[in-house]
Amino acid sequence: MIAHRQNLTLSCGRRRHLLLAACLALAGCEVGPDYRPPATAVAPFHNAPAVMAAQHGLPPALDTWWRAFNDPILDGLLQRALAQNLDLQAALARERQAQAAALGAGAQMLPTIDASATGTALRQSLTTQIGRVGRSFPGYNRDQRDYNVGLAASWEIDLAGGLRRGAEAADAEAQAAQAEWAGTRIMVVADVADAYFQIRRDQARIAVTRQQIATDSHLLMLVRQLRGRGLADERQLSQAEAVLEQAQASLPPLEISLEAQLNRLDVLLGAQPGTYAAQLASPRPIPVIPAIISDDRPVDFLRRRPDIIAAERHLAASNARIGVALADYYPKLSLSGLLGFESLSANRLFTAASFQPIATGALRWRLFDFGKVDAEVGQARGAHAEALAQYREAVLRAAEDVEDALKTLLELEKQQTRLEAEVNALQRTRDLSQQAYVAGSIPLTDVLDADRQLLDARDNLAQNKGDAARAAARAFRALGGGW
Repeated sequence: MIAHRQNLTLSCGRRRHLLLAACLALAGCEVGPDYRPPATAVAPFHNAPAVMAAQHGLPPALDTWWRAFNDPILDGLLQRALAQNLDLQAALARERQAQAAALGAGAQMLPTIDASATGTALRQSLTTQIGRVGRSFPGYNRDQRDYNVGLAASWEIDLAGGLRRGAEAADAEAQAAQAEWAGTRIMVVADVADAYFQIRRDQARIAVTRQQIATDSHLLMLVRQLRGRGLADERQLSQAEAVLEQAQASLPPLEISLEAQLNRLDVLLGAQPGTYAAQLASPRPIPVIPAIISDDRPVDFLRRRPDIIAAERHLAASNARIGVALADYYPKLSLSGLLGFESLSANRLFTAASFQPIATGALRWRLFDFGKVDAEVGQARGAHAEALAQYREAVLRAAEDVEDALKTLLELEKQQTRLEAEVNALQRTRDLSQQAYVAGSIPLTDVLDADRQLLDARDNLAQNKGDAARAAARAFRALGGGW
């Protein structure tokens, strides 16, 4: 019987050692797939060669591309926007939240230590069962005190690596939040530049319209003079008045558009609409477009676009969450301990007799849960597949954004050359028509038609220059410039 007990003791000891060895070996493992960034191949942009052939000079540094427009007002507006924009501040706050969550996820792998101190005073009721028994003893004191001071520690041993996978996912999400902040910065810079270029475009169109109003007013004055001499009739006078009214009627929509962009710019600057309108009241020429693109490899564009970076980081986080879900298949081991003192007397609290250490180990293993863990793993794998599709779509959308921006810019610059030639030709036609009308060689309708064509061409040219500058800003944004 004694030998049997010895063998049983040795067998139990071996089992404990084997279990401990298995737990220690498992603690170095991480379940779930290790993350590998997806292989993504991007072909050269097919519109880039034509844009590079048409541009002059070298492209600017993408992080401060707006400086290449050589517009100090634009520079000042962007500095103010980067300091005051509320979307950017919100994105920064989200990044800090994600960083804090990553720190919290990493801290879960470390022990937690709590300090506690309690003091209890009790006057025992003599009518309860404890009081009735206690008062039967000589010297029983119904006034009781209890003092407790100690340090408690708890630690979950990350056997299957679920906590490490969780920290990995949180780190990836923090990196994604940082990339999303950079993406917000790019959007703010591009939106400020877009609003500014639209303001200058609308101011240029308003100037064209006012010049045309002055020209049509002068023409109306000539018709009235000719009518006074009997050289023009009432129909010609009505035509001249109608043309002037038409030019004046085209002014309010432009003023509305200008006001809307001024208000939009104020909001982007984190200010109430109307705050900075006076600083932009004086019209300025639409800035000359700088060079846009260089011969960078498309892979450089992938590394620069924050939306692609964020999508890849979300993909890495979803991959790590598969490991978090798989870890629930394995046992969870936690250790806790307490080093403290407990005494009925404060004078004897910190003595050897009052020292009271406690150690606890707990093993929890989910054996049957009606498929809950299976469902969580399936959900994690599905989320990873979704994140992979979203990453691939982000790459395609980014390439589409670049191609659209480059093509738009290329065609607008071609159109600008033709519009400039058209304006010059129509200006000569209009001047010659007015001279011929005064001389009585052509009817007034020819002059009015030349006026209308010239106004349309000059307005189209002003709109084209503004839209080309906006397209350049969009191209810089599409290439990942602005951070």
